[in-house]
This record gives sequence, C-alpha cells and structure tokens, in this order.
Amino acid sequence: MNLAALLFDVARRQPAAPAVSDSVHAWSYREFARRVSCLAGGLVARGLESGDRVILCMENCAEFLEVMFGCWTAGLCAVPVNARLHAREVEHIARDSGARLLVATPGLAAGLVSLEQSVETLAPIIATGTGDYAALLTRSAPIHPVDSAPTGRAWLFYTSGTTGRPKGAVLSHRNLLFMSHCYYADIDALDQRDTNLHAGPLSHGAGLYALPHLLRGGHQVVLPHFDVDAIIDALLRHSRVSMFAAPTMLTRLVHAPAVAAADLRNLRTIFYGGGPMYVADLERALQIFGPRLYQLYGQGESPMTITGLTKRMHQGRRRARPRAAARRDRRDRYPQRLRHGGLLGELRGQRRDPARWLAAHRRHRQL
Repeated sequence: MNLAALLFDVARRQPAAPAVSDSVHAWSYREFARRVSCLAGGLVARGLESGDRVILCMENCAEFLEVMFGCWTAGLCAVPVNARLHAREVEHIARDSGARLLVATPGLAAGLVSLEQSVETLAPIIATGTGDYAALLTRSAPIHPVDSAPTGRAWLFYTSGTTGRPKGAVLSHRNLLFMSHCYYADIDALDQRDTNLHAGPLSHGAGLYALPHLLRGGHQVVLPHFDVDAIIDALLRHSRVSMFAAPTMLTRLVHAPAVAAADLRNLRTIFYGGGPMYVADLERALQIFGPRLYQLYGQGESPMTITGLTKRMHQGRRRARPRAAARRDRRDRYPQRLRHGGLLGELRGQRRDPARWLAAHRRHRQL
C-alpha cells in the first residue's frame, strides 16, 4: 500500500485536469505525476533507501507537494517542518529523526547549511530552484511507486505539545488514507471540481488536507503565505474552494472589510483548528460565511480525526462529536480509542521514545 500509487491512478483517469498551481507553476495531473516519478528516481539515485527520512523545510510552494509525493513514491518518509523554526530547532528534528536529506526553499537553505556538519546523517542540503534540484528531476530514470506496508512510515509529524522539544508522531500510509476517508465521511465529498486553497503552512494542517483533495482529483492552489486579497482573488477565479485556517487566520478574515464585501459564492468550506476560537469571532464568521465552517480537533498523532464541530452544529451551539475515526468508550472520557491494525485502543507512538509516550498515555486514561 502506497499513497503515491493513488495519485498515479488519478493522473491516469484525468491527465489534463489541473493538479497543483502556485505563482510560478501550473501542473496538470499528467505533469505532476511525471515530476513526482522523476523526483523519486533522483532520490533513489542519490543512495536513499526505503524508510529513510527526508526533511522538507520549505515555504509554501508547489514543490512541497512534489517532494512529499516523490518521497512516498520512492518508499521514503517525509518529515515536514515549519518554515519559521529556528535552525537549532530544525537541527534537533534532523538529528532526532535520523534524516538523510534536507530539501529547502532558497530563502531558508542558507540558514541551514551548518546542519550539514552538525548532523552526522545528513547529506548536503538541496535547495529548490537550483541545479541540484533540477538534477533530481532530470538525471535519473523515473520510477513507479514502490510497494510499502500499510503501517510503513509516511510522515513524521513533529509537534511540541505541552512538553517542550518537538517529538515525532509516526503517521503511516494507512493513517493518512484513513484520514482522507474521514474527510469524505465527515466534511465533504470531493471530486475534480473542488479546489483546495493553501494559505496556511503546508507542513501542518493545510498539507495534511491536501491529501483527500489530491486523491479525488481536486486542484491544489498554493499561496506563498496568508494574504486576504490573494484569498479573495482565488475565490473569484476557482470553483468550490475549501481551505484550512488557524483560528488567528479566521479572525483576520472576519475583521477584514474586503471579506465582508467579497463575492463568496465559490467558497465551500473553511476547516479550522489548532487553537482556541473566541465565540464573538466565531459568531462574526458565521454571519459572513454562513454554514461553511468545520472545526477540527486532533492534529499530530491522530491526525485531524478526533472530534469535529460540523457545519450544522455551528448553527446550534452544540458540542463537537467524535469523528468517523474515533468512538467513545464508556470507561474513557476521551474519544481516542482509534481503530488501527484491527485493534481498538492503539495509537502510534513517538519514533524515538515509545516507552515515555505509553507511560503518558496510561496516565491520561486514568484521568
């Protein structure tokens, strides 16, 4: 089971449909799949082997998605990190994950060069837009997605939680596929008419929810950063637009005069989470956007699948309900007995310190 194989299925069904766009690139599914296949071949030619970790320290750009799917096609594990992290934080993640390669955007690469010496497992950094990156795409034979175990590592999601230094949550191919199915069950059914607008960091919730859209043939429109005018412009140019917003982003939208006056007919869904949302701002958002809001809880280890406040529930001041991925247990106030590997009660632990994670999980169940 390899998530990348599903992307290639979409490319065969709708090769000319738009797949990924940003301010520089506009790739159809045929072009995107070809680039992913070539990039995967380039990664293997550099000596990377199945299961090796590749850090993506990248500002929002189309290349983020092709590197991620290129990793999966080659049987590698992607380790996306927030582009705003300090080099020392990225160094910790690189060392903790045992990363073999780091791919960065040009604006970040220069500040990370010291990691080539301080992290013993790391090869020279590759920056997008350079000859080294172009060589990944052009100097090796393209490959098809390799066979991967359903439980094989696809994404190491580094999150600090409440305990300080970031720790890597293991997300398998099956975790991410199940997350995508939960999106279809709980939020929206998707098809090639849908657009997913990325105004938040692709290393976090926005990037996770690229998957259900790509696997159903939707169009990914990547903005370099959050910008109200760019979001309004995208709503005018694209159909059935959905987007991830952190609560601060949603608050900025509802207090922007241009949004209140904008044509929102093409807006389908804003899914938001990752922090507290003030009731007054939420009420204002409902006045402006109407029943288009879905609140998420459960990023990182879940991912994005513990509870949700549906569009309908937003109108009735109701409590969030467990998502399709979780169920309540009468002995447990927390809906985190996830179905995984045929067993109830298993969550994937952190890569380096499973004993510590399990101890914390047992304490949590005793609350």
